[in-house]
Amino acid sequence: MMLVKESIISTLVNTRSIHILGAGLNKERTAHTAVGELSLRGWRIIPIHPRDAGATISGIPIRPNIEEGVELEIIVLFLAPERARNVVRELLLRELETPPIVWFQPGAEDEIAISWLNEAGWSFVFDDCIVRFTERNDLVHPPTIVPWFRQVQDSDDSGCSVWSVHEYQEESILPSTDLEWVGDLIDLELSDHLVAKYIRSLVEEREDLENCGRRLA
Repeated sequence: MMLVKESIISTLVNTRSIHILGAGLNKERTAHTAVGELSLRGWRIIPIHPRDAGATISGIPIRPNIEEGVELEIIVLFLAPERARNVVRELLLRELETPPIVWFQPGAEDEIAISWLNEAGWSFVFDDCIVRFTERNDLVHPPTIVPWFRQVQDSDDSGCSVWSVHEYQEESILPSTDLEWVGDLIDLELSDHLVAKYIRSLVEEREDLENCGRRLA
């Protein structure tokens, strides 16, 4: 179902998290700039880029993929149509109880993917830019200020891992060793990834998850 303007505004106002697929370190790409622009308006932005995962855009960690269990509200596709279609296929196969809204940025529209979403009863947007839409309608959102965490392989070839904590909007370059997991506190609470589940298992009595993550770092 294609959302109309009023529904899009209502959805954005009530949305905390926006996934942006195709947002990597290339500053010439509109996906890269969209991360910072939407973040300044308050939304919790989750950039997704397999090659650049572990680094940051505007202090926001890039994730390698959309993990199982995490919060999916709006997914913005800054992708070529064929890649956008593959993402839609993968999302539909998850059979999510609460489907996200899929937003096709100009140039990402794919008729087959849109027909699939229609058949599944999912909501979607196309023929508009999410950044320009928020600007035209002067939309903002209360920011979600939480730390983020990252686990990488140790550089000494021991097979061990290095867990680190980073403050809200703390910048970081690509890790020099293989990335094992990256996400913010909300991802750490919800993700079904093995690393996130393991960290949750280490929470001690009378300790919350954030303090556990900080202690382990």
